[in-house]
Order: sequence, then structure tokens, then C-alpha cells
Amino acid sequence: MALAVDFLVDTWYTIDMEYQRDEHRIHLIMYHLVFCPKRRKPILVGDVARDAAKLIRCKCEQHGWEVVALEIMPDHVHLFVRVWPTTAAADVVKEVKGITSHELRAKYPHLLKLPSLWTRSYFAATAGNVSQETIKRYIESQKGK
Repeated sequence: MALAVDFLVDTWYTIDMEYQRDEHRIHLIMYHLVFCPKRRKPILVGDVARDAAKLIRCKCEQHGWEVVALEIMPDHVHLFVRVWPTTAAADVVKEVKGITSHELRAKYPHLLKLPSLWTRSYFAATAGNVSQETIKRYIESQKGK
């Protein structure tokens, strides 16, 4: 069965992504995640930032998630990641915060001054190749077919 979809594509992110296919699914699940160190302290600099980026990329690779974009700012992290349909944004954040907190605090004693490395909160948004207006138009166009 061929899947023919003909509609305009609006993108928020300028990264052109293709749908992934496996045995029973066609999907494109992408999250934009932002999270901050405790008290939004500007601790993600120098070697700490470099190690954090390596740890995040490594953890994502272990799970089969694709890091599309990663920016480590002194007081927050932006992660744009492509995941599987069974992966929730909360799972990605938990895994990434967990490994970075454990490893960075073990390597850099000055991070132990904070009660924890990360805040419990985070920002998550989904992103894909089409806007919500395009999806609505496509669904509406299916009526009566």
C-alpha cells in the first residue's frame, strides 16, 4: 500500500527530516527540550559543558535517539532530539539529566555545592515537518473519501 500525501510543509525548525519506517509504523517524533541547572547557576562552561555535551550525545546514542541539535549554554541546555514513538519527552529528560548529574558531580567537586545539578522542571515541545494548520486541513480533506 502506497501512502500518498500531498500538502504544503511549514517548518519551525529548518532541519529537513524524513519519516522513519519500521515493521508497523511510519513516524517522525521530535522533541525540543530545555532544562536548567539548580537555581539557574551558570555552571555549564568550559570542561563541564564539553563533558555534558558528550554525555548527552552518548546517552541518546545508547537509546537510538538522534541528536539533531544541542546547545549547552552557561545556565541552560537546548536539546532537539528525534526519538521512537514509544519514548516520552519525560523519559529523554530523565535519562539525560540522570547521567549528566551523576557523572559531572563525580568528576567536578565544585558541582557538589548545589543540592542537585538540575531543577526538576523542564520545557518540552514537539516538532515535525508540518504545522498544525496543515494537519487540520489534511484531516478535514479526508471527509467523504
